Amino acid sequence: MVYQNIEPGIFLERPNRFIAHVQIGARVETVHVKNTGRCRELLPKGARVYCQRCGNPARKTKYDLIAVEKGSHLINMDSQAPNAAAAQWLRGGGLGALEALRPETVHGDSRFDFSFIREGRTCFLEVKGVTLEQDGVCLFPDAPTIRGTKHLYGLTQAAGEGYGAYVLFVIQMSDVKCLRPNEQTDPAFAAALRHAAKQGVHLLAAACAVTPDSMTITDPVPICL
Repeated sequence: MVYQNIEPGIFLERPNRFIAHVQIGARVETVHVKNTGRCRELLPKGARVYCQRCGNPARKTKYDLIAVEKGSHLINMDSQAPNAAAAQWLRGGGLGALEALRPETVHGDSRFDFSFIREGRTCFLEVKGVTLEQDGVCLFPDAPTIRGTKHLYGLTQAAGEGYGAYVLFVIQMSDVKCLRPNEQTDPAFAAALRHAAKQGVHLLAAACAVTPDSMTITDPVPICL
């Protein structure tokens, strides 16, 4: 996926989870943060960030915050980017030949990000974006997620009914060692993930090539349960 009209800036502060103050050139702009997570480790004062200038004159903010430099990593923190990158990856054969690929599919009491037919079997896939990294190890989630745990149990149920079931962790950076469930932050999600794997849900993780104006899924990353 590719962004247009990206400009560099310096992060100053985040008054609430929806906006941040960023110095772009000689101006201090109020920008929309496209990620409502905590992201405290990503946005210390003075961090170099990249913002997308929007062309809608009706918007209150002229920019969206897209990516941030953290040490040697450039991390995309747009929460909409993982689904867009996953769609591109699936269409490009990331899981092989697929038929009837479509987004936002309801099964039971869950809404999954994608459904498709693979090798004659209907499948469901849920995407999770990952931005939390510590010494090359990525962790998910970065905050408790009741919704994410519900998705796992929904996929487990689908697998038990004979459907294909997948979770794809899109790691919004490159050069990482592995992905682990964040046991300390959300033990319920970690337990649900291990249970899902035992019940036949396919767990996938992939790193991304990230530039200030693009993000593309590249290499598989091992998952350590």
